[in-house]
Amino acid sequence: MTGTAAPETSPRPWPLVLTVPLVLLGFAANSLLCRAALSDASADPATFTAVRLGTGCVVLALIVGLRGDGFARPRVGPSLALAAYAFGFSWAYRQVTAGTGALLLFGAVQVTMLLVARLQGGALPWRKWLGAGVAFAGLGVLCAPSAAAPPWQGALSMLLAGVAWGAYSLLGRGSTRPVADTAASFAGAALLVLPLLFLGNLHLTPRALVLATASGTVASGAAYSLWYAVLPRLGAARAAVCQLAVPLITAAGAALLLGELPSLPWAIAAALVLAGIGLVLRS
Repeated sequence: MTGTAAPETSPRPWPLVLTVPLVLLGFAANSLLCRAALSDASADPATFTAVRLGTGCVVLALIVGLRGDGFARPRVGPSLALAAYAFGFSWAYRQVTAGTGALLLFGAVQVTMLLVARLQGGALPWRKWLGAGVAFAGLGVLCAPSAAAPPWQGALSMLLAGVAWGAYSLLGRGSTRPVADTAASFAGAALLVLPLLFLGNLHLTPRALVLATASGTVASGAAYSLWYAVLPRLGAARAAVCQLAVPLITAAGAALLLGELPSLPWAIAAALVLAGIGLVLRS
């Protein structure tokens, strides 16, 4: 995921060679855990999302307390964007495989942030336009009607989740206390998701509860905190390049753990999306 601006530094930073792989594994784990819980209907999207956000909020609050940073109030914009991302993410993984979902999400986040930068008056040289077009074409290949294409409802839900995460990242660019603000956003998003629990058809098996808790505490709360700690040392360009690995890690994990082998259209789409984003970063 794309980080917010002005991240906090850690007093005793861990080596990047250790922290960066841990963070990327955490990002990929979110897709794997969510897909594992929702692919066999062990949980419904609303309950899984509520548990994920709630447990993530607890972990982040504990980290903020231990750091002595002071707590922040939830803001409507980031909380709403985070809630939309988390629910769309869960809803999509009822139908979309883990690797496909990660690729759709990652591509949508990057394209969204690029387009918003352009709308805000940022200059886009031809190489960035070309890169965005190639990445968007990759998403089109992935979603084009075929036997291997994901259901359009799930694909659309994940694309919207990516747009929401891009908006969340953009809204947090001015944060001077990213971990504290993220904890506040998780609290606000959890409150916004609560009304969905009254829609009926709620269920959560003990196995799904464990998966949702792991997603919230380890893959979300702890991983996001580590990400904010290493961002100042990585820089924006290297951080974006590192994230290119997330869909590939997710696809490998899905093949090993979930038996979801990548299709040929997925491989073509991944090559196009990664090449397009690479062009954007290079420019």
